[in-house]
Amino acid sequence: MAGDYYETLGISRDASQDEIKRAYRRLARKYHPDVNKEPGAEDRFKEVNRAHEVLSDPEMRARYDRFGEAGVASGAGAGYGSDFGDMGGFADIFETIFSGFGGMGGTTSTRRRSGPVRGDDLRLDLKLEFREAIFGGEKEIRIPHLETCNVCNGTGAKPGTGARTCPTCNGTGQVRRATRTPFGSFAQVSVCPTCNGEGQVIEEKCEACGGAGRKQETKKLKITIPPGVDNGTRLRVAREGDAGSRGGAAGDLYVYLFVEEDAEFQRDGVNILSEITVSYLQAILGCKLLVNTVDGDVEMTIPAGTQPNTVIKLEDRGVPRLGNAVSRGDHLITVKVDIPTRITQEERELLEQLAHLKGESTGKGGLEGFLGKMFRG
Repeated sequence: MAGDYYETLGISRDASQDEIKRAYRRLARKYHPDVNKEPGAEDRFKEVNRAHEVLSDPEMRARYDRFGEAGVASGAGAGYGSDFGDMGGFADIFETIFSGFGGMGGTTSTRRRSGPVRGDDLRLDLKLEFREAIFGGEKEIRIPHLETCNVCNGTGAKPGTGARTCPTCNGTGQVRRATRTPFGSFAQVSVCPTCNGEGQVIEEKCEACGGAGRKQETKKLKITIPPGVDNGTRLRVAREGDAGSRGGAAGDLYVYLFVEEDAEFQRDGVNILSEITVSYLQAILGCKLLVNTVDGDVEMTIPAGTQPNTVIKLEDRGVPRLGNAVSRGDHLITVKVDIPTRITQEERELLEQLAHLKGESTGKGGLEGFLGKMFRG
């Protein structure tokens, strides 16, 4: 990814984890491919995800601050959380360079990487309904990934057969070609094309996996969604990525959550926002109403003389705090007052009597002015 991760998220280099999370949520909503179809939005979304992946992990962030992109770069086929444990490619480069000075008496010891290789990490984007994100629960997902072939147990060989030393590289996994020049003899080392660096070739390939030792399968999983998740929350499911090769451990599955909007409720952190409309008489006289919350209908008192856009708070009816489901935010309800544009003759006469008691004029347009003054205090 080009550019600085801090610049990608629009934050300072000493930003807190909360600032990183807020910046990521804002940009993820803006550039998610499901909501932004503009050219370049998907690439921008991937950049934002990569920046958040690095900066939200204290260890990776420290490496990035010290070494830049090189400190967190993934190896070939690696995924999240990869490290520098496998330096085979780097060693091969040095081996190739220094073995080139054959005219100076240099020698080379070939190196074959034949140990276990960890499987790739996988990513899945999962949509949740509004209430699913609030209360959590179990969710069944289907994930395509590589599984160890159960016919050959990952060896890639047909049952009853095995592997033999590669005749091209004699088991080294590398081939060397010498070139003579006026400056001396130079050697070029490359991966053996016959065994692909394994040093061994399979006599008869497993018919089930074609000799790969792994097969693409779609697996059903049940994952637990904790209460209070939000857009961009990342869940790690250990050992559910691609199976490793040569007995290596499986990678992990990372599930990124995206919450669908609700027609009635909005979310503001751990608080839930909604609106309710009452008549002007209910606002003047006060009343009790059943209002809808994420927990179901709750009785709420509208105090007498409630003004338009008054916000009434229902405590502990909001979103559970992530990691502490016992503690919840509040439900904030904005009261809208419906002032009618037409009233019956009987209603007009009663309101005019009230206006007379208040000493208000009720000429043409006067009734509307009277009602307006009532709600302005």
